[in-house]
Amino acid sequence: MSDLKILGIASGKGGVGKTTISTNLAVALAQAGHQVMLFDGDLGMANAQLALGIQADYNFSHVINGEKTLKEIIVRGPAGVYVVPGASGIGHMANLSTAELQGVIQSFSEFDQPLDYLIVDVAAGISPAVTTFLKACHQTLVVVRDEPSSIADAYGIIKVLATEHNYRHIGLIPNGVPDQRSGQLLFQRLNAVCVKFLGLDLEYTYSVESDETVLEAARKYQPVMTYSPGSMASRDFRKLAKELDLIPVPEHDAGGLQFFVERMLKTEAEAKNG
Repeated sequence: MSDLKILGIASGKGGVGKTTISTNLAVALAQAGHQVMLFDGDLGMANAQLALGIQADYNFSHVINGEKTLKEIIVRGPAGVYVVPGASGIGHMANLSTAELQGVIQSFSEFDQPLDYLIVDVAAGISPAVTTFLKACHQTLVVVRDEPSSIADAYGIIKVLATEHNYRHIGLIPNGVPDQRSGQLLFQRLNAVCVKFLGLDLEYTYSVESDETVLEAARKYQPVMTYSPGSMASRDFRKLAKELDLIPVPEHDAGGLQFFVERMLKTEAEAKNG
């Protein structure tokens, strides 16, 4: 794989398994031979490193305030995943000064290891920080459960991205479904609404079926991919990784980590200028 593929993992509400999807997908891609970085983009309640069972002495806030470089805060997770620990309580990225933003750009550009995937695990909901990150990604994947509140909130985040930000590359990951057919039906229901009211065709990736092993792994602070490689959930994550591998990066969007940061800052500039 020659170009970095940047995937944003989002959800309309908390509690639908977004971080579980992000962490296990990162491990699945790494186990398939890819170089993967997981960026915990939840600036309010970062928890991806906990889900991977790793401890981080420093986090993204130390990069922003200039105390550390990106290289210095990165920790290695299962299967060799590069993990950028999230920071708590930063708030909107637009509040960063020019000097702080330049420091972030510098830190990302200094990371010289080749990467195939950057997975950005954003906060639940649709705050300005969330849209800043998602608009800098090639593809947004919205995690949804077959529950009325989850479906309504997933539609809400898709509507904001499509109508307010003209974002078109949106996929859906049904989570905790009884079987693949149920996941496909959930996708079809939500996609029909998006086509009718937003003129937007969502992209179906793959579903993650309900599996008690996921909860068992979480209690042990491990991704299910390493806790129980033979489980149904691990099988689904491997299949999801294969499906995402087939999605091409648009030629005009090709680039490394600098692309992600430049897009992020462009979004912020647009937000500041109204």
